[in-house]
Amino acid sequence: MAENEKDILLKADHIKVYFKGKNKRSGTVKAVDDVSLAIHKGETFGVVGESGCGKSTLGRTLIRLIDPTEGQIYLNGEDISRLKGAQLKAMRKKMQIIFQDPSACLNPRRTVRQILMEPFEIHHLDKEMDVEARIMELLTLVGLDSYHLSRYPHELSGGQKQRIGIARALALKPDLIVCDEAVSALDVSVQAQVLNLLQELKQKLGLTYFFISHNLNVVYQVSDRVGVMYLGKMVEIAGYDQLYEKHYHPYTEALLSAIPQVNQEDQRERIHLEGEVPSPTDPPSGCRFHTRCPKACDRCRTEEPKLTEVEPGHLVACHLYADGTDRTGDTAGVSSISIDD
Repeated sequence: MAENEKDILLKADHIKVYFKGKNKRSGTVKAVDDVSLAIHKGETFGVVGESGCGKSTLGRTLIRLIDPTEGQIYLNGEDISRLKGAQLKAMRKKMQIIFQDPSACLNPRRTVRQILMEPFEIHHLDKEMDVEARIMELLTLVGLDSYHLSRYPHELSGGQKQRIGIARALALKPDLIVCDEAVSALDVSVQAQVLNLLQELKQKLGLTYFFISHNLNVVYQVSDRVGVMYLGKMVEIAGYDQLYEKHYHPYTEALLSAIPQVNQEDQRERIHLEGEVPSPTDPPSGCRFHTRCPKACDRCRTEEPKLTEVEPGHLVACHLYADGTDRTGDTAGVSSISIDD
């Protein structure tokens, strides 16, 4: 492994995830289309984008809940892209997921004790270790106590349910946890508590998160680096401070303009993108954002931009910065799409 890759926990190379439509006329859904990224040990890699951009599909593919159509996934340098059977099952202990809706992912017929026991039973660890002690340790980690062990999911609040989901994800001491909209179904006050818990667990246990959200404020609070997705493509990747202070892609600019600021002086001018997001079964040629981009030029309509490093650690897929040169001031061939006030 190369020297600069020693701290990489998970690496994805040119991942594609295509789904066949219900019939021939519905076409093939290109949910994730040629995405590459690296997640470093101990970091939180946040992913943002509109609903349907492919971020949840990408997260589930990285932990092999969905098989990639093309591309490779490496965990600690080992290719896990095509693992099957017992090998795949053993690998799953190292990567877990926290789902969006805690009510939907907890078995209503099982008590909290039974829910937390399940990972150990699946991997036949229930007879090899003191599971009861581990379950009590998990409850303590997520701020609950033994009283909750005999409770059923319907007897818990939304925040308590999600804490159980987090405890279940921690059970087998994974290296990577995918947080798939892990707080979006919770009340705002409870969101803050769960986010603080995730941060505390990260520091205490040395966890690595792949954090998926449509809420840029949430991603800003928890992420070390952020990837922006649009229609199955990763269009910008940067450190959270880099992205929020000096973003490049016009889509990122539009997303950030929608974040409300406490101080009106800090409020960005709101950018209203015209038109609908194109269908993933028939994405536009060239840059997929060109149909809505206020800065699109002729090249954007015909040639797909590559994800290029424009500053150390800051990558963007935009022809305006294709060779490191800022062409945002050029007007030749600029689209007539307007930015509404």
